[in-house]
Amino acid sequence: MRMIYLVGYSGSTESKSALSLARDHAAGSGAQVIVVASTRGGSKETPEEIKEKEDNLLYAENFLKEKNIACECYQIARGALPGEDLVSYAEENDVDQIYVGIEIKSKTQKILIKSNAQYVILNAPCPVVTVNR
Repeated sequence: MRMIYLVGYSGSTESKSALSLARDHAAGSGAQVIVVASTRGGSKETPEEIKEKEDNLLYAENFLKEKNIACECYQIARGALPGEDLVSYAEENDVDQIYVGIEIKSKTQKILIKSNAQYVILNAPCPVVTVNR
């Protein structure tokens, strides 16, 4: 049975690094990579924000396919925080490993990881790989 890697993706430098690492690991193991962009949805999102997320997912899909990695990309709008969406998706889909990018600008942030990544690390049903570059 093929392993499933889940990448929380926003298009940020850190999430691109997480995507790159997941691609490298999948190339060596034959795993499938699922890329998820979480959004609150509803009237608070502008058409421009929705288009940006769609473009980010298209970039992620092309990035994976250029190395022949089996992949799926989804935009999830459940009204939850991104960390909650990732954990729920992982639980619902028997994900084997989660990749998230974290931004660390100061020594304080090294201790207090962004709340979304922290939520995933503490609540995920599987191992979590964090990338900070």
